[in-house]
Amino acid sequence: MDLRVVFYVLARLTLAVAGVLVLPCALALFWGEGEALRAFGLTLGLAIALWGVLVTHARREVRAITMREGIAITGLGWCIGAGLGMLPYVLGGCLGFLDGFFESLSGFTGTGATVITSLSEMPRSLLFWRSMTHWFGGLGIIVIFIALLPQAGQSTVYMYNAETTGPTHDRVMPRLQSMTGALFRLYAGLTLTAAVIYWLCGMDAVTAANHALSTLGTGGFSTYDANAMAFDSVWIEGWMSLFMVIAGGNFALYYKVWKKGAGALRRNTEFRVYLAILACAALLVTANLVLAGGEPLPQAARYAVFQVASLATTGFVTADFDRWPALSKGVLLTLMVIGGCAGSTASGLKVSRVVLLAKSSANVFLAKLHPRALHVVRLNGHTVPVSVLHRVGHFFFLYIMAIALFALAFTAFGVPIFDAVGISVTTLGNVGPAFGIAGATCTFAPLPAGMKALLCFEMLLGRLEIFTLLAMLQPAFWRTKHPW
Repeated sequence: MDLRVVFYVLARLTLAVAGVLVLPCALALFWGEGEALRAFGLTLGLAIALWGVLVTHARREVRAITMREGIAITGLGWCIGAGLGMLPYVLGGCLGFLDGFFESLSGFTGTGATVITSLSEMPRSLLFWRSMTHWFGGLGIIVIFIALLPQAGQSTVYMYNAETTGPTHDRVMPRLQSMTGALFRLYAGLTLTAAVIYWLCGMDAVTAANHALSTLGTGGFSTYDANAMAFDSVWIEGWMSLFMVIAGGNFALYYKVWKKGAGALRRNTEFRVYLAILACAALLVTANLVLAGGEPLPQAARYAVFQVASLATTGFVTADFDRWPALSKGVLLTLMVIGGCAGSTASGLKVSRVVLLAKSSANVFLAKLHPRALHVVRLNGHTVPVSVLHRVGHFFFLYIMAIALFALAFTAFGVPIFDAVGISVTTLGNVGPAFGIAGATCTFAPLPAGMKALLCFEMLLGRLEIFTLLAMLQPAFWRTKHPW
């Protein structure tokens, strides 16, 4: 691994983050928020200084990036983003070092778990930066970086692979940079559309922009302590639900729809299963709220549809689902595990993996009935290689084990076991709210410092989908001469 190549790309990433910091800095100046302006100014200066340090140790030109360098750039890129992102909170005197890093990483990874107990006391420019971290981390820092700064070369495919892991065959690898640019424009266009619609539904312009950034980044940060409950509007909730479902879909598939028409949606197995899961979950929760919870049907359907879409993607809240019947909470917990589609801004296990696991398991059953028959797994008309099925199985095992081990670790801090499982699931799935002490109306502020540190690691583990981060933890990975 050539560290000078890594520094070259990280320098450009740092410069991109510095450029993004100009907007909240300008807003702080416009709104007359002196402390926030000072914090953003210092952060901007430190980002430029870091860029200077990286540039002095970087290659002048990069023509090729290896897989190991791509993984290192991806992992370190997230750390640099979260590290710079925490500085406005810390330098502005709003949060301590650990809480600031937690809030920043929660933003960039799209988790949306917060340690801020009173959003009304926060500077508006800092709240806007908080929402921007969702958006900037949504499609992945590295993917957006490729779109904005394509000078890194065609070998950015390794960064794309490390950033957007998943078993789908719909990923468009040829002309990667031009495709990524199109995805970025689509992402920005959907965000602008959501902001305009939110504004037309009654939000003020700044609030609409904040929530559009959070929605398409599948984050869940709001500018209100009551989250989306503050609006109490069927129209806003309906449009938010739609955009959350869109954000949980495969953006590469949307690119294909744009090029080839809407038929691509109907032919995509993962997207059909994704919509079916959400529809079945919404119906099940609605029925449970009516029959076991005593809710009127219209209200039950309203809450169920929103929370089903939300907990599979963003983590916005319109109801205290911690008080819902056990079946409803079980459905929501399952959605947190599954998450959205591969290639979406959502995290989780991913629907494509669930489909492949189900088909692979069915083949094992069929092989018992017809041992001499040839059984293959197909997805979207393509035969899935056995090696891919093995990787999906390995990922599933590691994902479930991670949930169990982190939940066990959280109980060591005195957290009840059910609450610990919920926190572990929502953090690894980058969802945000959970149950009990981290429920819909709670924050993560009261949790012990050691547990917050573990949660930071779990957030990053979930966003990088386990393998990338585990590879970086191997000492041999960083030995420049080691044949890895």
